[in-house]
Amino acid sequence: MDTEDLQMLREVVQYGSFAAVARRRTIDPSVVSRTISKLERTLGARLFHRTTRSLSLTETGARYLARIEPVLDELAAAGEAATAARGEPEGTLRMTASVAFGVHLLTPLVAGFRARYPRLKLELELSDTMLDLVENRIDLAIRLAPEIDADVICSRLMPTRYRVVASHDWLSANPVPHEPEDIVRTDCVLFSMPAYRTRWMFRDTHGRVQEVPVRGGVFSSSALQVRELMLAGAGPALLADWLIADDLAAGRCRDLFPAHDVAATSFDTAAWLIYPSRQFLPRKTRVMIDHLRETVAHGSQPETDAVGREQESTAGATVAT
Repeated sequence: MDTEDLQMLREVVQYGSFAAVARRRTIDPSVVSRTISKLERTLGARLFHRTTRSLSLTETGARYLARIEPVLDELAAAGEAATAARGEPEGTLRMTASVAFGVHLLTPLVAGFRARYPRLKLELELSDTMLDLVENRIDLAIRLAPEIDADVICSRLMPTRYRVVASHDWLSANPVPHEPEDIVRTDCVLFSMPAYRTRWMFRDTHGRVQEVPVRGGVFSSSALQVRELMLAGAGPALLADWLIADDLAAGRCRDLFPAHDVAATSFDTAAWLIYPSRQFLPRKTRVMIDHLRETVAHGSQPETDAVGREQESTAGATVAT
């Protein structure tokens, strides 16, 4: 029996439909359907319950898949071991991240990664919408949220803290807010997402939380542009620490409330590494995860190793910028 047919069976279960597997493999859905029908004829048993709206394993199909999955994983691992013995990983790694994270943090590491793994090509899909990993054939995603709720494997890359910052030009020309409630009277640069444009939350060293209404005359859907507007003196802005860390260190702006944690949706948020749920992690994905931990997250608190000790998140996700 062709192991490629068995792999296609597993993908149909993993991605939920013949059409999804066909899109991922860039083949016609009829090819997937014929492959599954051929398997069923060979086994003399129906593997799926099919309706116009749903596709689910039969009891026989579930038992069969449970027996073949370890074999498929072993074959994949053996293939990876053989590739590793020949040298560095190769192929194409498709990644996605938000535009700001991709431009600000991923761009500087690309040259070093390519020098380290010259036979591995990178395709970066930067988008502020959450791309479907299956639909877009994504191998690795980086998402910014308190938690992740999806049929994926996720591992925290690094924690994220938000700060209210303002440029020195703005501070020299305007009344400086000293307490969170002073922001009410301040014209801010605001991110245009609903949760970010109406109020900010402040938590003091005693854990007390207060919500402060915010106002502003400039709104933007781009975190990168909000940063540029803030640096140009348009007003204070709420921005992630990874986006303005260099600006603070260089003295281009100042943290207005260093004694407070600040947030729009949650004080506990992070950058997460996301990849499709599977037992076997391709080496090309593994080396990128390791590279991200060595570079992007090198100054953060150590996180759980992404390989073999993944964290399945079950809480609802609120996407941050």
